[in-house]
Amino acid sequence: MSTTDDSYSVPQNPDNLTQVSLKEKWWHILDTWKIGIIPLPLFVLAGLLIAVDCLGGKLPSDIVVMVATLAFFGFACGEFGKRLPVIGKMGAAAICATFIPSALVHYGLLPDVVVESTTKFYKSTNILYLYICCIIVGSIMSMNRTTLIQGFLRIFFPMLCGEVVGMVVGMGVGLALGMEPFQIFFFLILPIMAGGVGEGAIPLSIGYATLLHMDQGVALGRILPIVMLGSLTAIIIAGSLNQLGKRYPHLTGEGELMPGKNTQAAGPLTAAFSGKTDVTTIASGALLAVLLYMLGMLGHKLIGLPAPVGMLFIAVFIKLVHGVSPRLLEGSQVVYKFFQTSVTYPILFAVGVAITPWEELVHAFTFTNLLVIVSTVSALVTTGFFVGKKIGMHPIDVAIVSCCQSGQGGTGDVAILTAGNRMSLMPFAQIATRIGGAINVSLALLFLGNFLV
Repeated sequence: MSTTDDSYSVPQNPDNLTQVSLKEKWWHILDTWKIGIIPLPLFVLAGLLIAVDCLGGKLPSDIVVMVATLAFFGFACGEFGKRLPVIGKMGAAAICATFIPSALVHYGLLPDVVVESTTKFYKSTNILYLYICCIIVGSIMSMNRTTLIQGFLRIFFPMLCGEVVGMVVGMGVGLALGMEPFQIFFFLILPIMAGGVGEGAIPLSIGYATLLHMDQGVALGRILPIVMLGSLTAIIIAGSLNQLGKRYPHLTGEGELMPGKNTQAAGPLTAAFSGKTDVTTIASGALLAVLLYMLGMLGHKLIGLPAPVGMLFIAVFIKLVHGVSPRLLEGSQVVYKFFQTSVTYPILFAVGVAITPWEELVHAFTFTNLLVIVSTVSALVTTGFFVGKKIGMHPIDVAIVSCCQSGQGGTGDVAILTAGNRMSLMPFAQIATRIGGAINVSLALLFLGNFLV
């Protein structure tokens, strides 16, 4: 249970300055004691109402009930992770919000009605993509135009160097452990850098099924746990980098890739808020994000570019040509801030319940696999850190983007950037995950088909 950072003082009773009325005490509890963002009394009420539905044998999967359900469990898991000693400051909140639900499902500790309703809601609504589009568009609209261009042009070099070094180090560690080179690269290193599940693990499994004459389900069963372990490693490293930045502030821009300019959302978000943003402007900002994603979906149908990446490029173009007004920019930033603070942990809980198989993660958790995965991700991120520093970028922020090269797709990006407290880097994370992963998968399958099979 946490208290707000605001300097809230309980109003004094005018009749007696030494006493506080019952009403004021109640207001103090509502405004001060919270689980995540939820006032403690409302959190307790949500738990009781969910329990009543569960005891009745049916938890509706409509959006009204699911908002309360995901918020209750998501913020409970996140708060638990934040309060763990030592690792609570190293990304444990994002890890707990994702993997505790997965473990609870596996061991039958989460009511079946909660599992069924959450899974149905998550898969039928595609709410993750609503989250990602609002985060991407809001963070892009918060950036300085000049540095936006510089950041996108420069980030590719540390990404490329990181992948090369990561592959070399991973292969070296695997060979030293006596593993077969083919297995090391195609079933350990490549899945880590494939870009997640939908754009990475699944295309890889289809390619392996065709080229290696194996069942796609078997291939996916071997690839998916490695993707999750790579993402877990990246989350922990991102959390550690965030703590390193607090200890050595000169190494980080707190969400800014380029030094010397007020570029990313962390700065403009606070500066741009005038306090006069009305509801219609905020609604327009949300609609802007949704429409840009729909344009990305159209681009996917026409040229095959992943919808989030297409949306990202369109948003960058609109920002560069001043395509939206300052007030609409501010509306987008408010939407971004809302989703960042209020939707992240509920989304991670839904991901843990619906698409994170605990048994596959545990099955892949062997000593040799773990050594190869940790060494590969660590080498990739370390290279991004030093290359970024060498070319004049904030090394910690570049390294956190490099972590996303090992992420579990969009869900991994959310967890990694949450652990690193750098959600404003989501556009660059999407570049690292989507484009980097697509290139890796395409080149690897091309090489496998033409030279090894």
